[in-house]
Amino acid sequence: MKRLLQYTFICFSCLLAFRSSAQTSTTPQKPQDSVIQLYGVVMSSDSLRALPGATITVVGKGRGTIANEYGVFSIVVMKGDDIQFSYIGFRDKTVAIPSDLKENQYSMVQLMVNDTAYLPATIIKARPSREQFERDFVNTPVPNDKQEIARQNTQVATLRVLMNTLPRDGQEAFSQQVRTQAQKAYYAGQTPPMQVLNPAAWAEFIKAWKRGDFKSKK
Repeated sequence: MKRLLQYTFICFSCLLAFRSSAQTSTTPQKPQDSVIQLYGVVMSSDSLRALPGATITVVGKGRGTIANEYGVFSIVVMKGDDIQFSYIGFRDKTVAIPSDLKENQYSMVQLMVNDTAYLPATIIKARPSREQFERDFVNTPVPNDKQEIARQNTQVATLRVLMNTLPRDGQEAFSQQVRTQAQKAYYAGQTPPMQVLNPAAWAEFIKAWKRGDFKSKK
């Protein structure tokens, strides 16, 4: 019984395949030609002026043509292709060829729109005279190089100003505190000496006075 069902299924499948092939062979098939001849003219939209040398390219196909001196062009394309029109000073335009064309020819008039670009203003000055050039050359400030900056930063006056204005860091404050504690411990139990009659102290005081160490700091 099982084998009989298999034979029946195989015969039914062969019958359907034969019927489909017979219908295909008896029904005539009309070939569809997708190659068309595209021709037309490229003009400006504002003045209807012909644009000679306009570029017409098929997008993604690497083919194209150029319009003649009257803006007329002709090119072989396929149905459904995208055609791009470009011209200097005008915006690019892409047109799709209809895929349901009945004929193998297609004509069109493509209008291009001006592409306005605004450039920044340019000021044109007259050529300076020799006297003006020499004056500007002499008075032009030249920035200091690294060597000059280092020399100015290591001057004695600059270092003295930095020493008097910059606060002490942690190491300097600790060293000063240690020296103060050591001096107190050295004179512990006795009266410390008076520096009024010390010539070395007076000499150091006079040097500090000349340096301006006692001037008010604003």
